[in-house]
Amino acid sequence: MFVLPDIMKKKSTHKAAIATQNYDLFEDSKEFATRGDLPNVEELRRMFDIYNREYFDGELPHIRIRYSKRMLIAGGYFPDRKEIRISVKYHMYFPDEVYDTLKHEMIHVLHFRHDAAFKKMARRIGASLRANEHPALRKPPRYIYICPNCFTEYPRQKRLRMASCGRCSKGKFDPRFKLVIKKRLKPDDDR
Repeated sequence: MFVLPDIMKKKSTHKAAIATQNYDLFEDSKEFATRGDLPNVEELRRMFDIYNREYFDGELPHIRIRYSKRMLIAGGYFPDRKEIRISVKYHMYFPDEVYDTLKHEMIHVLHFRHDAAFKKMARRIGASLRANEHPALRKPPRYIYICPNCFTEYPRQKRLRMASCGRCSKGKFDPRFKLVIKKRLKPDDDR
């Protein structure tokens, strides 16, 4: 039976460990010294090794683990870099999900997409399929598209090229219901 690490039981003792930890992060690590609810990178590495033995028969290769202060999703696996990134922003709202996110991203090493094999393995090891949502983690839309037939609005982050209304086109692209830009919103951080 798998036992949760002590770090999940006693967060106050973990605070001191974070304050003295030397992080390999994208941004300045001083801010991490004040966050007592996230495990340090070495603890995540230790849990990676435990999960690898317990659930993956030690088959996963060495993967770099990093924190990202920019990501708004729970985490991500980047196969070209052989790296798992864990989001600080997401886990500020959901600190108890750090280890679940790690397990989820470890499955992506073997199954890149959320296909049937991914879902089967996630159920077997007790990893979630989807992350929670929080309003503070959503980016405002940059574009608002509208259906020329039913006038349904579709707010989107990215520009759409060949997209039609899901209601009117019944799931397949139909040029009669091609979405058109109603409004382009200015992003907050135009550079």
